[in-house]
Amino acid sequence: MKKLYWLLIGVAAALVLAAGAASAAEELKEITIGIIPTESSSSAMKGFEPFRADMEKALGIPVKLFIAPDYAGVIEAMRFNKVQIAWFGNKSAIEAVNRAGGEVFVQTVDVNGNPGYWSLIVVHKDSPYQNIEEIIRDGKKLTFGNGDPNSTSGYLIPTYYIWGQQGIDPAKHFKLMRSANHETNLMAVANKQVDFATNNTEDWDKFAKAHPEQIKNVRVIWKSPLIPSDPMVWRKDLSKEWKSKIKGFFLAYGRIGVDKEKERTVLAGMSSGWAPFQDSSNHQLLPIMEIDMAKEKMKLQGNDSMAAADKAQKLADIEKKLAEIQSYVKFVEKYN
Repeated sequence: MKKLYWLLIGVAAALVLAAGAASAAEELKEITIGIIPTESSSSAMKGFEPFRADMEKALGIPVKLFIAPDYAGVIEAMRFNKVQIAWFGNKSAIEAVNRAGGEVFVQTVDVNGNPGYWSLIVVHKDSPYQNIEEIIRDGKKLTFGNGDPNSTSGYLIPTYYIWGQQGIDPAKHFKLMRSANHETNLMAVANKQVDFATNNTEDWDKFAKAHPEQIKNVRVIWKSPLIPSDPMVWRKDLSKEWKSKIKGFFLAYGRIGVDKEKERTVLAGMSSGWAPFQDSSNHQLLPIMEIDMAKEKMKLQGNDSMAAADKAQKLADIEKKLAEIQSYVKFVEKYN
């Protein structure tokens, strides 16, 4: 169980604070929030700006926004203490926890109160393809708009539930595969620049509001099981006092006070539309960790270039970690 705890909480502080990164446990003079790039930078910044301003006023120190061109950029920014709080998908949150000293503290909730969202495979409305089986059948003819490798809905979930269970390497199976963010992939399908692409229900709704004519050109042919809502992650070396202030602000926002209705409007304008945040922890990452580990197992099983002994050892290591995760998932389900 101690090994699993290490897996959940992340690498040692010495690794996290390498290359001169300052400790966030010191008195904070400002806070920077990292935003994952699911849409254009200008749109993301605009949606988060009122929240940033309210947080700055409530905490009494400057609050800034940071957006990188990809998920890895936000993870690295957290690792080197360029951001202290970040919005991640579950897959990228695992990377932030394990590589950047991150810790989940609250969870987003969509504007309709859904407990999560769903990964999608989409095609143009005029596409002859009606299901995944037909796309797999004609793979060599088709171009695929895949998601960022650190995206839960755009990469991890389709890889596990579709390609992994079919024994398919998308980079080899399809005529062409290219990776992009959710908005770019939807636009590419709408404009027939790719034959199909990954997406999710949250970004579908957001795209529909921003591009009502374009969304009419896209339809869904596959929907995943439920994915837990996105987590907000802070650096776990923040002081207890600052954690208390920050978490209090997030959980009260849109719930308490004379401005709660205005704050709910602000939340509705963030990402694809949020309701007030819910309390959370690293436990919400367990199902995604299980899928990620199973995906690595399938990838390893399909590697014919590795020496048999090395392959057997690596598979045994993965099986052990997977069993630990599954055991812990059952424990959490039983006592929560």
